[in-house]
Amino acid sequence: MLTVSEAFAKFKGRLELSPTEQLDASTRQQRIRALMAADFDTGGNDFLTGSYSRHTKTKPLHDVDIFVPLGDDDAHYRDEHPSTVLAAVQTTLAAEHGADRVALQRRSVRVDFGVKLVDDLTGAIMSFDVTPAFADSGHYLIPDRTTGDWMATDPRIHATKATAANTAFDGQWKPIVKMIKKWNEHHDKPIKPSFLIEVMSLELLADWGGSYPRELKAWFATAIDAIDRSWDDPAGLGHPVSDRMGADAGQRAVARLALKQAEAACTEALNHDRAGRTGAALDVWQDLFGLAFAKS
Repeated sequence: MLTVSEAFAKFKGRLELSPTEQLDASTRQQRIRALMAADFDTGGNDFLTGSYSRHTKTKPLHDVDIFVPLGDDDAHYRDEHPSTVLAAVQTTLAAEHGADRVALQRRSVRVDFGVKLVDDLTGAIMSFDVTPAFADSGHYLIPDRTTGDWMATDPRIHATKATAANTAFDGQWKPIVKMIKKWNEHHDKPIKPSFLIEVMSLELLADWGGSYPRELKAWFATAIDAIDRSWDDPAGLGHPVSDRMGADAGQRAVARLALKQAEAACTEALNHDRAGRTGAALDVWQDLFGLAFAKS
């Protein structure tokens, strides 16, 4: 049986991508970039973004983001409804992957590779989200087919802030965020979108105290009230990241309850470990995070 410290070290490692998984991701994303470059004026300016590129994504690897800024040859899309460019991207990707595996989303097009989910540590890329964009005044505009608007964003700022937070937190910010995201996934995603966890953690994770269990307990305790706040885009652009939660009082209530239960579980596990009941502590942590948290 592992000690609690050993179990958390193993948990952290199991959330990282293996070289084989990294190669799979690279091969698949390069092919999608090639497909987009064949039909659109990308100019080689596309790049990986989202939690995968920020190293805060958890397994299974679904919805890995590719950001595709378009050039002058595609500028006419800016004068059309945002759904038009998304439909064009859908057509391009469906020609190779099949219409049944390519779907329009609110601001992107999803490509599903049909990878079978074996467990919550499946590392093969399950899907990509492809987001067309246009450069505008130092940032980007992306289509929002729900509102009919072009939304300002800049994923480069998101990445910079995540890197700075990780450095300030002694290199442990990203591992803690991934652990919290794994809790969120294991409990049917009470916090939506998962990016909100990152945004909240830019404030809630301030000083690394040297203990994963204690930092997690503190995060859950603070997040109980923080979930009701409005959390802006870290880039200072676009809609609040918390807009989905803010518009749904019922979902916020679900999230508050889940956070309270998680904080209580952390307290229980810490008490077990303090009393020398290592096995009981590991049971609680595994209940909190799922089988990705190994006890041996």
